Amino acid sequence: MNFHQLIPLVPLIEQIETNSSSLTTECPANKYQLIIVRRGHITILGHDQEPTVCSQAYACHPDQGAYSIQVPKTKTVEYVIITYRMLPDENTWTLQGPLTTLSEIKIHYMLDELIRTTHDLHPLTAEEEAAHIFRKRIMLERILFIYLYESQLTQEKKSSAESIEETLSYMNEHYMVELSLPMLARRAGMSVGYFTVLFKKHTGSTMMNYLYTLRIEKAKQMFLQTDLLAKEVAGRVGFVDYFHFSKVFKKKTGYSPSIFLANQNKI
Repeated sequence: MNFHQLIPLVPLIEQIETNSSSLTTECPANKYQLIIVRRGHITILGHDQEPTVCSQAYACHPDQGAYSIQVPKTKTVEYVIITYRMLPDENTWTLQGPLTTLSEIKIHYMLDELIRTTHDLHPLTAEEEAAHIFRKRIMLERILFIYLYESQLTQEKKSSAESIEETLSYMNEHYMVELSLPMLARRAGMSVGYFTVLFKKHTGSTMMNYLYTLRIEKAKQMFLQTDLLAKEVAGRVGFVDYFHFSKVFKKKTGYSPSIFLANQNKI
């Protein structure tokens, strides 16, 4: 799939659905579907294809038949299916498979607008309706552009090892904020499952264990270099709950924060 196909085509939204459960979807003839994950992750099974864990987006093509969307039983998931046409119908549109982006906030903002305007029951004049359709078309074009551009950029620019190295740099710079496995996997342009395997292979540790080790090392530095209270240090290295911090600190160092503080010169 490349931008040459997009130049002569005009995308028109036919339907937008929000879902949180497993289902099977099939693109009607001459129509396409874009699945955008807003929360959690899903597994997509296409015709004669390996299951794909998707935490960002997936493009469905009518030539591929039905797609099974599976939601993990113990996870909260929300995803949106946009059904759209590409005019003129006789032109080629081959977009299919997983899509990645670093611009999720931008995508989700436009998605909110599309959902809001699609379900707006306020009566419109003919002129307002035309403007309404045109605006939705522009937003869909923008969403497709972002996914196409950033998916290609991710594939061309980075090897898997480079993506993990970039993730480690990001964690070292942002250890004090909330970091989750799905979020870091999305940044790396990978499925959660694939990212988990590569991260463990590259570091010898799970993502959360690596993050906790990093935070505790930063906390030890703060204890040695500042007069901050233990609760203040806990907050500064990313722990919302002090008792959780204390438990992790003791597990990683063999000492509780209070004992570590009391014996700084001996440890």
